[in-house]
Amino acid sequence: MITSVLVANRGEIARRVFRTCRDLGIATVAVFSDADASATFVAEADLAVRLPGNAPSDTYLRGDLVIAAALKAGADAIHPGYGFLSENAQFARDVHAAGLTWIGPAPATIDAMGSKIRAKEIMSAAGVPILSVDVSSVTASDGEGWSGPLLVKASSGGGGRGMRVVTDPASLDNELAEAAAEALSAFGDGTVFVEPYVPTARHIEVQVLADTHGTCWIVGDRDCSIQRRHQKVVEEAPAPAVSETVRRSLHDAARAAVEAVDYVGAGTVEFLVADAHLDDGSVYFLEMNTRLQVEHPVTEEIFGIDLVAEQIRVAEGEALGDGPSSPRGHAIEVRLYAEDPADDWQPQTGTIRAFEVAGDVRVDSAVEAGSVVGIHYDAMIAKVVAHGDGRGHAIRVLADALRRTRLHGVGTNIDLLRSILRDEEFVAARVHTALLDERLEQWMTPRLDDRATRMSALAAALAEACTATATATVLGRIPTAYRNVPSQARTRTYEPNLTVSYSAGFVQHDLDDVVVVSATPARVVLADDGGTATDEVEVGPGWVDVDGPQGSTTLTPVPLFVDPADVVAEGSLLAPMPAAVISVSVVDGQQVDKGDVIVVLEAMKMQHTITAPTAGVVTELTVAAGAQVESGAVLAVIVIEAEGDQS
Repeated sequence: MITSVLVANRGEIARRVFRTCRDLGIATVAVFSDADASATFVAEADLAVRLPGNAPSDTYLRGDLVIAAALKAGADAIHPGYGFLSENAQFARDVHAAGLTWIGPAPATIDAMGSKIRAKEIMSAAGVPILSVDVSSVTASDGEGWSGPLLVKASSGGGGRGMRVVTDPASLDNELAEAAAEALSAFGDGTVFVEPYVPTARHIEVQVLADTHGTCWIVGDRDCSIQRRHQKVVEEAPAPAVSETVRRSLHDAARAAVEAVDYVGAGTVEFLVADAHLDDGSVYFLEMNTRLQVEHPVTEEIFGIDLVAEQIRVAEGEALGDGPSSPRGHAIEVRLYAEDPADDWQPQTGTIRAFEVAGDVRVDSAVEAGSVVGIHYDAMIAKVVAHGDGRGHAIRVLADALRRTRLHGVGTNIDLLRSILRDEEFVAARVHTALLDERLEQWMTPRLDDRATRMSALAAALAEACTATATATVLGRIPTAYRNVPSQARTRTYEPNLTVSYSAGFVQHDLDDVVVVSATPARVVLADDGGTATDEVEVGPGWVDVDGPQGSTTLTPVPLFVDPADVVAEGSLLAPMPAAVISVSVVDGQQVDKGDVIVVLEAMKMQHTITAPTAGVVTELTVAAGAQVESGAVLAVIVIEAEGDQS
């Protein structure tokens, strides 16, 4: 019987496993990097063991250190979570060799399915259709043999890392090299392969659970078609708008995968499905994940089971029994990422000032107020899951929860998620893997209309003025900027270009039919023909958080005076986020053309290439490989040569 579990992972999944262990009366052990020393999951464990360093290759990917930590802490089992070492067969073998219980499938199974290339071979032999292409038949120089577009994928790992869509045969070699480098960094294995890219198909997966007694449960299916850069954003169960014929094909193929490799434990078989709503829709095997999936909560919600608890039961040698009850209702999960969808999905970092999710929803999170989101790990900070009597009910509950969520301190994709849940194509279940790309511009339309935005800005400006008055060291009873004979209204401008105005005493402002009912540093009440609305406001150095009936927003005040030291030279290439410098491709004084690679950065396990925006000469090159840079740091300056300049 398992008495103590070490989770060889971090963040949200570590907290998730700890929760089940507490329910089962099992002690918990965390491992943590230096960057995670103050993380929430570390505090929640009964014991925590430090892994010195920050990079995954020095910490969470060091199986020897993880096993040593388990032995040191007295754990008798290891749960790998997902990512990191969860699909590393050698790590599983080492866990067994150390006399510990491995909460996962047999190492031989991980070997068989851990390589997507080998998994496709096994499934093809079992009669399940696969997608494949012989990349050696494509000639990059003239495109001979090209039947694109193609999708480059990492053989090990997932989460969208090491994946590239290739639409031009001339770029294939470069995309293969970049995908391999990213896969090596994320998973320790740079092997990649290529398959046809089918952008309008659906991504549907089947949850399986099997024990050592020959019992296999098919625990329903999930749709994961809403993706960005091949990383899932929205998942739901059961998969909607699927014909019963196609659903049976999916479940039968998943069972065949389990039987083909004598699978034991929880796993997921993923498929690409064309025309899922038709009886003759096509099902293609993609991969089998020999671990728990990020999106497992939607399955738990509709079946009323705890998949982590079932994993532990199987690892202890228990039989599963007859199977789960019939699914009930519908569940939808959205992933909250610290990223900016409007800026090429750049990772965002910072300290979480507030994180409160309203409503009757499930929240599996990596953070809480005060948590720091850094550059070293995945950008996902939480999953929010709604369960309803039907799909429409689940959508409505989840949309309302996101509308009322308070999340400040770091940029996220929450506005995008809100837009997706309101979209007519999503609501009608007309989804496919390219839908997000097709509708991104529409989904990124500002959530608040112009009037609502201006009212939020007015609330921020009034709260700032009240704060200035309340914190004044002299004449605190007199409103800030008070004049006996006011000549003009006060104005306040917020980035990027939002200006509101008001008069002392808050009697007049530029929203003529809005009445300021009351204003304090923390709360502003405004009324118009639509009714009275209350905004909760927090004013901080360089930011104002506003939470109102239409949702949350953070406004950045434009300073009245600019420090000359903050002005950067024309042609400066700035770091878009805190990151590690992976490589520098130029030297000071080098002539470059537009599009030439200058620096490659890595943040949150994704690589970002900084290129020359124009032809010119590299000057003020300030970074080297291995350096850490902050957001906004000047990496280099590209000076455009004057016409006729031969230097």
